[in-house]
Amino acid sequence: MSVPNRLREARDAAGLSQAQVAKKLQMHRPTITEIEAGRRRVTAEEIERFAKLYGVPIEWIVSGPSDKSPDPRIMIAARELSKMSQTDLERLMKMLRMLRKS
Repeated sequence: MSVPNRLREARDAAGLSQAQVAKKLQMHRPTITEIEAGRRRVTAEEIERFAKLYGVPIEWIVSGPSDKSPDPRIMIAARELSKMSQTDLERLMKMLRMLRKS
Protein backbone atom coordinates (compact mmCIF):
# COMPACT_ATOMS: atom_id res chain seq x y z
CA MET A 1 0.00 0.00 0.00
CA SER A 2 1.28 3.45 -0.89
CA VAL A 3 1.50 6.65 1.17
CA PRO A 4 -1.62 8.13 -0.49
CA ASN A 5 -3.58 4.94 0.25
CA ARG A 6 -2.43 4.89 3.88
CA LEU A 7 -3.39 8.55 4.26
CA ARG A 8 -6.86 7.79 2.89
CA GLU A 9 -7.20 4.73 5.15
CA ALA A 10 -6.12 6.71 8.22
CA ARG A 11 -8.57 9.51 7.38
CA ASP A 12 -11.39 7.02 6.95
CA ALA A 13 -10.47 5.29 10.20
CA ALA A 14 -10.48 8.65 11.96
CA GLY A 15 -13.99 9.25 10.64
CA LEU A 16 -13.07 12.50 8.90
CA SER A 17 -14.10 13.80 5.50
CA GLN A 18 -11.62 15.39 3.15
CA ALA A 19 -13.28 18.75 3.83
CA GLN A 20 -12.86 18.33 7.60
CA VAL A 21 -9.19 17.43 7.19
CA ALA A 22 -8.62 20.38 4.88
CA LYS A 23 -10.18 22.75 7.40
CA LYS A 24 -8.22 21.34 10.36
CA LEU A 25 -4.93 21.46 8.44
CA GLN A 26 -5.74 24.80 6.78
CA MET A 27 -5.47 23.32 3.29
CA HIS A 28 -7.81 23.31 0.33
CA ARG A 29 -10.02 20.23 -0.03
CA PRO A 30 -8.82 19.61 -3.61
CA THR A 31 -5.28 19.43 -2.20
CA ILE A 32 -6.35 16.56 0.07
CA THR A 33 -8.00 14.86 -2.93
CA GLU A 34 -4.85 15.23 -5.02
CA ILE A 35 -2.63 13.87 -2.22
CA GLU A 36 -4.87 10.85 -1.61
CA ALA A 37 -5.07 10.17 -5.35
CA GLY A 38 -1.28 10.21 -5.58
CA ARG A 39 -1.26 13.13 -8.00
CA ARG A 40 0.48 15.49 -5.57
CA ARG A 41 3.57 14.78 -3.54
CA VAL A 42 3.23 15.18 0.19
CA THR A 43 5.99 16.91 2.13
CA ALA A 44 7.58 15.60 5.31
CA GLU A 45 5.95 18.45 7.23
CA GLU A 46 2.54 17.55 5.82
CA ILE A 47 3.02 13.88 6.71
CA GLU A 48 3.80 14.93 10.26
CA ARG A 49 0.62 17.04 10.39
CA PHE A 50 -1.50 14.22 8.94
CA ALA A 51 -0.04 11.74 11.45
CA LYS A 52 -0.82 14.01 14.37
CA LEU A 53 -4.37 14.68 13.18
CA TYR A 54 -5.09 11.00 12.51
CA GLY A 55 -3.32 9.75 15.62
CA VAL A 56 -1.07 7.36 13.70
CA PRO A 57 2.72 7.00 13.67
CA ILE A 58 4.61 8.81 10.91
CA GLU A 59 6.43 5.54 10.24
CA TRP A 60 3.12 3.81 9.45
CA ILE A 61 2.23 6.48 6.87
CA VAL A 62 5.65 6.33 5.24
CA SER A 63 6.48 2.63 5.45
CA GLY A 64 3.28 0.80 6.20
CA PRO A 65 2.48 -1.59 9.03
CA SER A 66 5.19 -3.43 10.87
CA ASP A 67 5.32 -5.62 13.94
CA LYS A 68 5.90 -2.47 15.98
CA SER A 69 3.05 -0.34 14.59
CA PRO A 70 -0.53 -1.34 15.35
CA ASP A 71 -3.35 -0.94 12.87
CA PRO A 72 -4.44 2.74 13.01
CA ARG A 73 -8.08 1.66 13.31
CA ILE A 74 -7.24 -0.08 16.59
CA MET A 75 -5.48 3.02 17.88
CA ILE A 76 -8.45 5.22 16.98
CA ALA A 77 -10.90 2.74 18.53
CA ALA A 78 -8.85 2.66 21.73
CA ARG A 79 -8.82 6.45 21.88
CA GLU A 80 -12.60 6.55 21.47
CA LEU A 81 -13.12 3.78 24.04
CA SER A 82 -11.11 5.74 26.60
CA LYS A 83 -13.71 8.54 26.36
CA MET A 84 -16.66 6.27 27.21
CA SER A 85 -18.25 5.90 30.62
CA GLN A 86 -17.88 2.63 32.49
CA THR A 87 -21.57 1.85 31.92
CA ASP A 88 -21.29 2.41 28.18
CA LEU A 89 -18.13 0.29 28.03
CA GLU A 90 -19.92 -2.57 29.76
CA ARG A 91 -22.83 -2.30 27.30
CA LEU A 92 -20.43 -2.28 24.37
CA MET A 93 -18.58 -5.34 25.67
CA LYS A 94 -21.88 -7.17 26.08
CA MET A 95 -22.84 -6.34 22.48
CA LEU A 96 -19.42 -7.49 21.21
CA ARG A 97 -19.79 -10.82 23.03
CA MET A 98 -23.23 -11.26 21.45
CA LEU A 99 -21.82 -10.51 17.99
CA ARG A 100 -19.01 -13.04 18.43
CA LYS A 101 -21.52 -15.76 19.35
CA SER A 102 -23.61 -15.17 16.24
